[in-house]
Amino acid sequence: MALTQPAKFGEEWNDERVKSYLNRQPPLGENADFHVLYNAYKHMRANDFERFLVYFLAEGRDLHAVNTEGKSIVDLAKEHPNSAEFVTVLTATFN
Repeated sequence: MALTQPAKFGEEWNDERVKSYLNRQPPLGENADFHVLYNAYKHMRANDFERFLVYFLAEGRDLHAVNTEGKSIVDLAKEHPNSAEFVTVLTATFN
């Protein structure tokens, strides 16, 4: 599979790129809000993810959405050993 862009690490993400994750389409049977949260979590740095959450919530989307196993994005982030920054951002946003 060819990539449309070469991987770049450490580059700044502009608002357009961050917002583009709001339009990700879920596979059949998966919650759309969870899907975009999970994809943003997987691909963004914590500071970009924090910006993403502002746009996500401004659209009235559900931060408490769960996957097919009943786990929220904060539940999954807590399972990952290097996700402390994400957990902090999510926990602050939940409150």
